[in-house]
Amino acid sequence: MISHIKRVHHDELLDIVDTSDIVIGQRWRSEIYQEGACNFRVVNAFLLNNAGKLWIPRRASGKKLFPMCLDMSMGGHVAAGESYEEAFARELMEELNLDVRQIECRTLGKLSPYQHGVSAFMTVYEIKLERAPEYNKTDFCEYFWLTPQEVLDALEKGDRAKDDLPRLVRYFYPQQEKA
Repeated sequence: MISHIKRVHHDELLDIVDTSDIVIGQRWRSEIYQEGACNFRVVNAFLLNNAGKLWIPRRASGKKLFPMCLDMSMGGHVAAGESYEEAFARELMEELNLDVRQIECRTLGKLSPYQHGVSAFMTVYEIKLERAPEYNKTDFCEYFWLTPQEVLDALEKGDRAKDDLPRLVRYFYPQQEKA
């Protein structure tokens, strides 16, 4: 029997939103991606240490989308009926084994695919953490502590990443232009 939340392995029912991020319906994640739509919701987060370095993981080879690519510290879809905050807490525990009630975090901002050129409506968070989290090995295979500029330099040198990674780094961690 098909659950109302999970259709097939890793398929999720997501809210569809209008250009103002107001829910107007639901669709399966697989259908949304097949259509190339951007009118759904996601959460992303960056772990930042006191040295100003971001915890940047590499996605596991078994990931369907962007295998072996650099990624935001945490990210995931907002399920149908779920708030951004609920999705953030759930994904943080699933991917990084961190409890939102026991960490220092803040909202960096809310972005729109229509105004900011990102892949979906998203809320982006920042987590202050000095150590690498006990990350889920099915999600990530390795990680790096990098300054925002080092992230952009790695991508310029040919390392692959999820499309939104350089956009988010540039938007939330603007750097001085290179001399």
